[in-house]
Amino acid sequence: MKAAISSLTTTTSKNLNLHYSSATLSRSALLNPKPLSRSPSFLPPIPTKIHHTRIDFSGKSHFHTNNFSPVMASSYKPEQARAPPALPLPAPPVTKAIYFYVYILFEIGLCQLSVTPDKERNIAHARKAIEEAAQRGAQLVLLPEIWNSPYSNDSFPIYAEDIDAGGDASPSTAMLSEAARLLKITIVGGSIPERSGDKLYNTCCVFGADGKLKAKHRKIHLFDIDIPGKITFIESKTLTAGQSPTIVDTDVGRIGIGICYDLRFQELAMIYAARGAHLLCYPGAFNMTTGPLHWELLQRARAADNQLYVATCSPARDTESGYVAWGHSTLVGPFGEVLATTEHEETIIIAEIDYSLVELRRTNLPLQKQRRGDLYQLVDVQRLNSE
Repeated sequence: MKAAISSLTTTTSKNLNLHYSSATLSRSALLNPKPLSRSPSFLPPIPTKIHHTRIDFSGKSHFHTNNFSPVMASSYKPEQARAPPALPLPAPPVTKAIYFYVYILFEIGLCQLSVTPDKERNIAHARKAIEEAAQRGAQLVLLPEIWNSPYSNDSFPIYAEDIDAGGDASPSTAMLSEAARLLKITIVGGSIPERSGDKLYNTCCVFGADGKLKAKHRKIHLFDIDIPGKITFIESKTLTAGQSPTIVDTDVGRIGIGICYDLRFQELAMIYAARGAHLLCYPGAFNMTTGPLHWELLQRARAADNQLYVATCSPARDTESGYVAWGHSTLVGPFGEVLATTEHEETIIIAEIDYSLVELRRTNLPLQKQRRGDLYQLVDVQRLNSE
């Protein structure tokens, strides 16, 4: 397992499903961070003496950033590039204070799990991985796409659960709820096949530290592809597409949810960024054809374009299964840098997220102030219709 660490934070809020200055002590001296497993040569090191939140004795906090002179004329109307206008980034709810400095950081666990035809085993195995991640310090745990079932159209109807009914009708989500409550962590529960009436969905559930269901995301973009001689898979043969983007306020920040193929659609990520997301979580199971080419590329693109964190979690690779996953669960930072990743074997990645770096990178590259609202516009239809 390769684990890379950048600094992390935490946050508080409620479900939204429409749904920092010079320091005399270095961060490394204070936090003893581990080296990144992958450090792009083009990326300058994170400064150790700037961009911390400082608390003075008056109880006020001060966030210091460089001041940029406006480059774009006001006639370019950058605020109109998003309709409705983009929401401000919410203040993260949880922080770590060391001496007089506050670090907005927390640890995430990515559980790259092996999946078998034995559903009871899959549920027990996932719980064990969640418990291990929590014991290693994770306050947020992310599971893979379709972790309780083989990934096939034949399996989806057999393994599907009635999430709304809960209890015995949904043993997978009952386990996630109990684990979140007992461990007092946030769980983005990968995805499982969901049955609702006569329809099936590929669904991700998010549980808060109180064990309550905070959000449910049904995969919006179904995986219907045909690459002759390589792979053909038509999810729409059995599954129904979800109808709503899902963004949720948690104890570790505002999180936008997507599932696998949703990662390919930059518009969804842009909407989440405009709704104030700190982090995008994508449980996914890219295959051996598209995985090597696109898996990391798309994650880095979504992170760099929107200047936020992106976390993905894949099943471990099983070459004997009908669908072979690429693996390589990954955490990407707001500069598009790979902070933590792994290969294809079963493993648990523990890495740090530091939301102060989101503000830092948005100050380094003030893209939000440079958009051309006079030339283009992204419309968040759901938010627009709700106003």
